[in-house]
Amino acid sequence: MRRLTLLTFASLTLAGLAAAQPHQHGMDGAMGGTHETLSATPAFAPDGTLWLAQTEADRVVVAKSTDLGKTFSPPVSVTPGPINVDWGPDSRPQIAVDRDGHLIVTYAVFQDKRFNGRVYYTRSTDGGLSFAPPRPITADSTSQRFQATAIDSDGRLFAAWLDKRNVGSAVAAGRSYSGAALAYAWSNDDGATFADTRIAIDNTCECCRLAVAFAGPGRPAVLFRNVFTGSVRDHALVTFKDPTTPGPMHRVSVDDWKIEACPHQGPSLAIAPDGSYHAAWFTDGTARQGLFYARADNADAPFSAPRALSSPDHQPARPYLLANGKALHLVWKEFDGDRTRIQWEVSHDGGRSWSTARTIADTADASDHPLLVADKDHIYLSWVTKNEGYRLIPLETSP
Repeated sequence: MRRLTLLTFASLTLAGLAAAQPHQHGMDGAMGGTHETLSATPAFAPDGTLWLAQTEADRVVVAKSTDLGKTFSPPVSVTPGPINVDWGPDSRPQIAVDRDGHLIVTYAVFQDKRFNGRVYYTRSTDGGLSFAPPRPITADSTSQRFQATAIDSDGRLFAAWLDKRNVGSAVAAGRSYSGAALAYAWSNDDGATFADTRIAIDNTCECCRLAVAFAGPGRPAVLFRNVFTGSVRDHALVTFKDPTTPGPMHRVSVDDWKIEACPHQGPSLAIAPDGSYHAAWFTDGTARQGLFYARADNADAPFSAPRALSSPDHQPARPYLLANGKALHLVWKEFDGDRTRIQWEVSHDGGRSWSTARTIADTADASDHPLLVADKDHIYLSWVTKNEGYRLIPLETSP
């Protein structure tokens, strides 16, 4: 394994960053009041500009940096007026930048006190100076939450989210319906519009983030927490055969986490250039507890036995995977009772072996989930903390 070199990082407190949403297991907290978060989602443009999308109390804003996070432009509001932003611990605005530098931002709002949401999208074609009026991502207004967006190698924009449109019809027909559904839509005009919504899978968990990667052009793979028989909420994977044909659902692990509530702990997924699949997730099941990683040789192969990433005593959470060239990076959070630390591992052989985990950042107060973002051959940890502000930490390897 090659020696790891941690470069210096840029730290900046963005205007408007507020107190973090407390971490929750179980159901969302009581509705009402203004919920402010530390969430910030990064994306690099083709010209190397770093863009961040984040919530500020009752709006969504974007800001850009041309010096790798040392300084940022004044934030530009994506939302034309105050919104009841979805403040769920696993919910955040999403941002994607296409080949022409157009920005596409999606976000969710709460529609009522029962946590029914609605996902909106907007885009900027003038370098983030202005945004089109936000539009619902689907005409159905039942409930959509936890959207994930990504652009495939052909430049097509894919969106997936958790959708409750099928609950009402099932109840009306006298059938029970657990959870929500995995819904998706494509945009073929660079985020100006989205095609009709389709349902890929019914009975998913209704309140965990989705993980999206691409097995090829027009072939998204989505890793999600599913509701198996007996309200067991373990993870499952669907890889599309083509843009409108979801493949069969594969169970990633058998953790046997039976819970009649929302874990608010979604997974992460990466697909390496050799076609291998890599998954990381949190569980509190009867079979195992804590944070785990597993790999599969391809979309149809079984996943390996889960490997524990840390001791449950360290409260590991929020894993994030990213494949960049021949390197596969994995980060997660731990808490030792005093400080939250970000742990980092890297693999150069498709996840068959990994470097020893090491701490690359820490904080003594509230923080966002750790995210990874790539700009061509360079990969970075993107992390917001209450005390230190925004940090973009380069992760590199040397012989």
